[in-house]
Amino acid sequence: QVRLVESGGGVVQPGGSLRLSCAASGFTFRSYTMSWVRQAPGRGLEWVSDINENGVGRSYADFVQGRFSISRDNTENTLYLQMNSLKPEDTAVYYCAKDWQSVNYVLGPGTQVTVSP
Repeated sequence: QVRLVESGGGVVQPGGSLRLSCAASGFTFRSYTMSWVRQAPGRGLEWVSDINENGVGRSYADFVQGRFSISRDNTENTLYLQMNSLKPEDTAVYYCAKDWQSVNYVLGPGTQVTVSP
Protein backbone atom coordinates (compact mmCIF):
# COMPACT_ATOMS: atom_id res chain seq x y z
CA GLN A 1 0.00 0.00 0.00
CA VAL A 2 1.44 3.32 -1.11
CA ARG A 3 1.84 5.79 1.74
CA LEU A 4 3.10 9.37 1.52
CA VAL A 5 3.37 11.57 4.61
CA GLU A 6 4.36 15.21 4.31
CA SER A 7 5.80 17.34 7.11
CA GLY A 8 7.59 20.63 7.63
CA GLY A 9 4.85 23.12 6.90
CA GLY A 10 4.08 26.10 9.09
CA VAL A 11 3.63 29.84 9.28
CA VAL A 12 6.44 32.02 7.96
CA GLN A 13 6.88 35.68 7.10
CA PRO A 14 7.36 36.81 3.51
CA GLY A 15 10.96 36.24 2.48
CA GLY A 16 11.32 33.33 4.86
CA SER A 17 12.17 29.69 4.23
CA LEU A 18 10.73 26.28 4.95
CA ARG A 19 11.86 22.75 4.13
CA LEU A 20 9.17 20.20 3.43
CA SER A 21 9.73 16.46 3.70
CA CYS A 22 7.75 13.51 2.41
CA ALA A 23 8.26 10.04 3.83
CA ALA A 24 7.33 7.37 1.29
CA SER A 25 6.57 3.70 1.84
CA GLY A 26 4.76 0.79 0.22
CA PHE A 27 6.49 1.01 -3.15
CA THR A 28 9.99 1.07 -4.65
CA PHE A 29 10.64 4.77 -4.13
CA ARG A 30 13.90 4.87 -6.11
CA SER A 31 12.08 3.68 -9.24
CA TYR A 32 9.65 6.59 -9.52
CA THR A 33 9.67 10.21 -10.53
CA MET A 34 8.21 12.15 -7.62
CA SER A 35 6.44 15.48 -7.53
CA TRP A 36 5.28 18.29 -5.28
CA VAL A 37 1.92 19.85 -5.99
CA ARG A 38 -0.05 22.45 -4.05
CA GLN A 39 -3.56 23.70 -3.54
CA ALA A 40 -4.20 27.28 -2.56
CA PRO A 41 -7.49 28.28 -0.90
CA GLY A 42 -10.32 28.15 -3.42
CA ARG A 43 -8.13 26.80 -6.21
CA GLY A 44 -7.36 23.43 -7.78
CA LEU A 45 -4.25 21.34 -7.54
CA GLU A 46 -1.20 23.01 -9.09
CA TRP A 47 2.02 21.27 -10.05
CA VAL A 48 5.14 22.73 -8.38
CA SER A 49 8.11 20.50 -9.16
CA ASP A 50 9.31 17.07 -10.34
CA ILE A 51 12.43 15.05 -9.69
CA ASN A 52 13.35 11.93 -11.64
CA GLU A 53 14.31 8.57 -10.20
CA ASN A 54 18.01 9.29 -9.65
CA GLY A 55 17.56 12.92 -8.66
CA VAL A 56 19.44 14.35 -11.61
CA GLY A 57 16.48 15.55 -13.64
CA ARG A 58 14.50 18.32 -11.95
CA SER A 59 11.83 20.66 -13.23
CA TYR A 60 9.94 23.56 -11.71
CA ALA A 61 6.88 25.63 -12.35
CA ASP A 62 7.75 29.15 -13.49
CA PHE A 63 6.32 30.71 -10.33
CA VAL A 64 8.85 28.89 -8.08
CA GLN A 65 11.86 28.79 -10.40
CA GLY A 66 14.94 30.06 -8.58
CA ARG A 67 13.24 30.01 -5.17
CA PHE A 68 12.37 26.34 -4.57
CA SER A 69 14.64 23.30 -4.81
CA ILE A 70 13.48 19.69 -4.96
CA SER A 71 15.66 16.80 -3.83
CA ARG A 72 15.40 13.19 -2.73
CA ASP A 73 17.19 10.62 -0.62
CA ASN A 74 16.61 7.18 -2.09
CA THR A 75 18.32 5.49 0.86
CA GLU A 76 15.77 7.05 3.23
CA ASN A 77 12.77 6.97 0.84
CA THR A 78 12.28 10.68 1.41
CA LEU A 79 11.42 13.58 -0.88
CA TYR A 80 12.24 17.18 0.00
CA LEU A 81 11.25 20.68 -1.07
CA GLN A 82 13.41 23.57 0.07
CA MET A 83 11.39 26.77 -0.23
CA ASN A 84 13.17 30.12 -0.03
CA SER A 85 12.03 33.71 -0.56
CA LEU A 86 8.48 32.70 0.23
CA LYS A 87 5.65 34.97 -0.89
CA PRO A 88 2.09 35.29 0.40
CA GLU A 89 0.88 33.70 -2.83
CA ASP A 90 2.80 30.54 -1.92
CA THR A 91 0.24 29.95 0.84
CA ALA A 92 -1.27 26.52 0.13
CA VAL A 93 -1.46 22.93 1.22
CA TYR A 94 1.56 21.17 -0.25
CA TYR A 95 1.32 17.55 -1.31
CA CYS A 96 3.87 14.93 -2.20
CA ALA A 97 2.75 12.99 -5.30
CA LYS A 98 3.56 9.67 -6.91
CA ASP A 99 2.64 9.21 -10.58
CA TRP A 100 1.44 12.82 -10.90
CA GLN A 101 1.41 12.48 -14.72
CA SER A 102 -0.96 9.52 -14.45
CA VAL A 103 -4.68 9.37 -13.76
CA ASN A 104 -3.73 7.04 -10.92
CA TYR A 105 -1.65 9.59 -9.02
CA VAL A 106 -1.39 9.26 -5.26
CA LEU A 107 -1.12 12.16 -2.82
CA GLY A 108 -0.29 12.34 0.84
CA PRO A 109 -2.51 14.16 3.36
CA GLY A 110 -0.57 17.37 2.75
CA THR A 111 1.13 19.98 4.91
CA GLN A 112 -0.08 23.55 5.31
CA VAL A 113 2.24 26.41 4.39
CA THR A 114 1.11 29.91 5.34
CA VAL A 115 3.12 32.97 4.35
CA SER A 116 1.91 35.99 6.25
CA PRO A 117 3.40 39.14 7.81
